[in-house]
Amino acid sequence: MKRVATVILNRNLPGPTNELYEQLMINEGSITDIYVLEAGSRIDNISKYCTWHASDPDSMQNGLRYCRGTNYALFSLFHEKRWEQYDAFFILTNDTVISRKRIIRPMLAVLDEHPKVGILSPCSKRWGEKELLKEIKTRYFWFINNNALLFRREFLESIMQVNNPDFLSFIFDGSNFRGYLADVELISKAYANDWAAAITSHVFAEENESYLLEQADLIETEPYKEHMRLYIEEGKKWIHQKYGFNSHWSMIEYAKSFYDAFFRLHPELGDYMT
Repeated sequence: MKRVATVILNRNLPGPTNELYEQLMINEGSITDIYVLEAGSRIDNISKYCTWHASDPDSMQNGLRYCRGTNYALFSLFHEKRWEQYDAFFILTNDTVISRKRIIRPMLAVLDEHPKVGILSPCSKRWGEKELLKEIKTRYFWFINNNALLFRREFLESIMQVNNPDFLSFIFDGSNFRGYLADVELISKAYANDWAAAITSHVFAEENESYLLEQADLIETEPYKEHMRLYIEEGKKWIHQKYGFNSHWSMIEYAKSFYDAFFRLHPELGDYMT
């Protein structure tokens, strides 16, 4: 039985998706099943390893982005009754660059060592957090901005929508289309439900930003500057409507309050606090 389901999110970039799939299959195929979600890709830009193709008019026009794409894939596994066979779910975008042959096994070992961790991120060599992860290679954080995340199944089960679920609301809030502070919202839910979110320097992963910067037309998304403008503009409206917050700092402080409360409940885990 394979312990992990890996999902690669693709939109119109079959080459990098195929390469990433094959890299993971060669190095980690014994421990993970690998699924590919085509988030509104055109027929001639679908990966040869496609598992699901979101081809409804809205997905074809706008794509799914990380949050809706993650929801779609995880909801599909749940609906297809393949959910309970896995201990964890590894979600990554097709622009993820893995710096060593194996990334899933070391991350799964971290989950086994840290039973309270529900969300685990590989570190990036470009992150300042790397400086905090030298002697102690795994620490718990209240803010993680990454597109490669390993989720413990029990954590997802503590927050997922099971009454009349659909892919828009299954894990992430799909109304937050571009994912503004979606990672912070998810981390808040983790600590509020007695789970932690961690970054580990046992493995590293990077985002190849050249795809978005140089191939936005092929991906059929906005140029990077326009994307960021809409990300902030639409995101601020979302957090104000949902939480009444007028600043992203309020959202981060919201997550930090649950983080602090978690360590008051678990002082024995204080070595992993940042």
